Amino acid sequence: MPRGKDFTIETFRFAPTDAIPNSPLPLIVLAGAIEAAEGRPEQVMARFEANGWQGSWVYTVFDYWHYHVEGHEVLACVAGRASVGFGGDGGAEVAMQPGDVVIIPAGVGHKRLSGDSGFQVVGAYPPGQNGAITKAGGLAIDEAERRIAALPLPERDPVTGEAPGAIAAWRG
Repeated sequence: MPRGKDFTIETFRFAPTDAIPNSPLPLIVLAGAIEAAEGRPEQVMARFEANGWQGSWVYTVFDYWHYHVEGHEVLACVAGRASVGFGGDGGAEVAMQPGDVVIIPAGVGHKRLSGDSGFQVVGAYPPGQNGAITKAGGLAIDEAERRIAALPLPERDPVTGEAPGAIAAWRG
């Protein structure tokens, strides 16, 4: 499937904080990865599912720090605009608009910092994983790290279906 014309990849790494484990794997930002003509929620959900990512949904990003210990996550902006924080206070701030995608390793904290009321993303997870929410400070960091370490890495890039595609950054 074609990517956006101005498709770029950027990565960010975050150290653990007192309340968020973060990850040794980088956050992957794919700005402009999905063409506007292919960016309706149902199209993006079908793309992720065809590329082996499941459990898709459409919503927004919560406005409090949270992370996942039961799954890596992909988020694709399908409507509106927002600034999303990653890594906890002092981490990265990513401006998201339709067509932008972030691939979030389990443990990386994220929250919506600001945005318009129409901001929506499609989210999905690798096979057998899910997006159960852990609020910052809700789990001991060593326990979160233990649970995250047991998760397998996804086989395929959720946007292109390539193996490994953009997630090559997770394979060192």
